[in-house]
Amino acid sequence: MTKIIKEMLPPDVRVARDAQDLLIECCVEFINLVSSESNEVCSREEKRTIAPEHVLKALQVLGFSDYIEEVYAAYEQHKLETMDLRSGKWSNGAEMTEEEALAEQQRMFAEARARMNGGSAPPKQPEPDQSLES
Repeated sequence: MTKIIKEMLPPDVRVARDAQDLLIECCVEFINLVSSESNEVCSREEKRTIAPEHVLKALQVLGFSDYIEEVYAAYEQHKLETMDLRSGKWSNGAEMTEEEALAEQQRMFAEARARMNGGSAPPKQPEPDQSLES
């Protein structure tokens, strides 16, 4: 969390240690609140697994409706980006090296930071299939 806090601020801005601790505690409390409400939504539907729609409903119930569209868009983008990564392959079917995975993770972090700062990062363009080029 400390790294995220530092990356979100301009380089000339410093954050006091107690302010960092407070921000981290706020994040933990927010996650606990949303998780708990998501569980309540899930239970009311007599489900045993919290699904993304339960989290979105929890945000609405808790008064965070203004964020639902952005959260859903981030979730959809995450699904697209991780669809092939779960199997350890790029969309062109090639195995992903550890270096490529680290680079992809850093790119996704940068996109998330851009979205959080009010900008929108361009969606990842699929790499051309090398096997078709000859």
